Amino acid sequence: MSILSIAILFFIIMESANVLILYFWPDSRLGNGVGVFNAFHDSADEEQKLFTSYLVNWVAGVKLIFIFLLAVILVIGSEQVRMWAVVAMILSIATYFWRLHPIIKKLDAMGCITPKGYSKALGWMISGFLIMFTAALAVHIITGVI
Repeated sequence: MSILSIAILFFIIMESANVLILYFWPDSRLGNGVGVFNAFHDSADEEQKLFTSYLVNWVAGVKLIFIFLLAVILVIGSEQVRMWAVVAMILSIATYFWRLHPIIKKLDAMGCITPKGYSKALGWMISGFLIMFTAALAVHIITGVI
């Protein structure tokens, strides 16, 4: 199994766990559970609860799209297709730092997240995915497996 395949498989496993958490235990503080957001627990308004539930399930569905596409690429894609999939993953995951990370940092600073400092932990976790995919891509290119 190539380094790209290993990175893709690891991501599929990690994201599958996150999808399970979002669908079945959304109030969890593990993975991508939204239990870290105090507002998730504090909302008494039914409309707000339904809207939040919709968005949580929408995110889980989008993650499933990534997972299934990566699984197809892993099973029937050529090594070159896997390489470009890894490039796409690097670029798409990096967008977290453009829009989402500034928001979660602000919420963390405002005391709206429990545990405090979660934004840093999440930032490191997402950085870990970026490092993993970038390292796999670099090893792939250096070893000339194209």
